[in-house]
Amino acid sequence: MRPTTTDPSIPTIKRRLTVMLYEAVLLFGVLAIAGLLFSILFQQRHALYLRHAMQIWLLIVVGVYFVWFWTHSGQTLPMKTWRLRLVTADGHALPLRQAVARYLLAWLWFLPGLAIAWVLGARGWMAVAIIGANMAAWILSAHLHPSRQFLHDRIAGTRLIQLPKNPPVAQP
Repeated sequence: MRPTTTDPSIPTIKRRLTVMLYEAVLLFGVLAIAGLLFSILFQQRHALYLRHAMQIWLLIVVGVYFVWFWTHSGQTLPMKTWRLRLVTADGHALPLRQAVARYLLAWLWFLPGLAIAWVLGARGWMAVAIIGANMAAWILSAHLHPSRQFLHDRIAGTRLIQLPKNPPVAQP
């Protein structure tokens, strides 16, 4: 049975975007610590020294963060807070390969816009507008899909589901 927008297990796009914002706040701390560790280990004295190696390191750290949570519980802390869980298209726990694929595909939120801005030589607000348009197109792809799943979820064979609220605990 194909889920539709009236299915209560399908989270709203607003809820999903809110979780992404919360995730960004938490990742700021994770990346700050990972960057500090990299700088200490490699005795980085200024930002340009080993810049590309640090970028790759941070990409790996973020990937490990998401893949570990998605494969172990299907939820990061923001996903638990907002009662969302990542599962396979048929509702099972996510295997490692699918979690890695989803992580890499999720970068399509930004990479096409960054590539277009780079090719056009866009700077400042023009680059922001191009990347923003890319993200808006990504959001629109979910609005147009019957189950409101983003394109990277559909390609990776995953989906986010809304968990029910916990029933109140009966007082003795």
